[in-house]
Amino acid sequence: MAKRPRAFSSSGQESPRFGEASPEVLSDFLSDLNNSNKSRLQNISSLCGNFKQGKVVEHAFLICEELGLDASVGYHAVEILDRFMVQHIENFIISQRSEAGEGPSCRAKKHNEDLIYQSLRGKFQIFLLSSVQIASKLALHSSAVHNDSASRYLQSLGSSCPEEKLLETELLILKTLDFQLNMPNPLLYVETLLEVLAHNVPTMPVAQLHHLCRYVLQFIYLKRGPVYQSLLVAATGCLNPSPEQREKFVSVTEDCMLLGVGVITVSAYIYQTSVWEKVVEELTLITGISARSIIDFAHVTLMHITKNRAP
Repeated sequence: MAKRPRAFSSSGQESPRFGEASPEVLSDFLSDLNNSNKSRLQNISSLCGNFKQGKVVEHAFLICEELGLDASVGYHAVEILDRFMVQHIENFIISQRSEAGEGPSCRAKKHNEDLIYQSLRGKFQIFLLSSVQIASKLALHSSAVHNDSASRYLQSLGSSCPEEKLLETELLILKTLDFQLNMPNPLLYVETLLEVLAHNVPTMPVAQLHHLCRYVLQFIYLKRGPVYQSLLVAATGCLNPSPEQREKFVSVTEDCMLLGVGVITVSAYIYQTSVWEKVVEELTLITGISARSIIDFAHVTLMHITKNRAP
C-alpha cells in the first residue's frame, strides 16, 4: 500500500493553488472533502442536478470566460444555481399548497406548475449571473464580479437589469440557501485527489494529468445528461430505467468523489494507457471506491468522448 499523508488539522487555512499544498494539509483537506461528500449524499433531494443541463453549464462557462474568471468559479456557480433552483421551487410549491389548502385537484396542480413556470421565465439568466457573482466572491484566485460589471455584461448581450435588481436577486439566492454556500466544487475534488496521487506515487505524471483533467471534467459537465444516462443504463442493465431507479441514481450523479476519480482515470487512459491500471489502484486505496466503479465510469465517459455508442 502506498504511503499516506499523515493527518493534520488545517481548519481555517486557505486552500492553496494546485501543487502548493503540503502532504499534511492534503490529508486533512481530503478527509474533510470526503466527509462533506458523504454527508451531502445522505440528505440529497431527488431534484438535484436538474439545472445542470449542458446549455446552462455552457452559459456559466462563457460568462466566466467573458469576465476573466477562474474555471473553478463556473463549476461553483452551477452548483449554487442548481441547489438554489431546487430549494426555490420547493418553497414556491409549499407556498402554493398552503394557499390552496390540502388535497389540490389535478387542475389545481396544473395551475401551480404554470405559476412556477411563469415565475421563473425570464429570471433564469439573472439567477445564473448572480450565482456566478456569488461564486466569484468566494473564489481565492479570481476577481469578484460586482453589480456594475454584471450589469455591463448583460448590456453587452442586448439585455438590461438595474443594479438594484441584481442585488435583490443575489440576496434572494443567499437567503434561500440560508447563506450555506459551501457547495461541492468538482474541480477542487479532482485537484486534491491529483495532489494526493502525486505524493503517493512521485513518478506519476501529475502535471500532464492535471492539464487533461480540466478538459475531461469540462466535457463531462457539458455532456452530463448523456454520460450519466449511459452510466445508469450500464448500472441497471435496463434501457429504460424506472422512475424509482432514476431517483436512487441521483446520489451517483451528485457524488463528487466518484466524479473526481473518474475524471483522473479517463485522463490517465488518454495520456498513457501504461499508467492507467496504477492510477485506478491508487485511487481505490485513496478513496475506498471500488476499482469496478471507477472503471465503469471511465469506460462510459471514454465511449462518449470517442463518439461511440455507450451501453
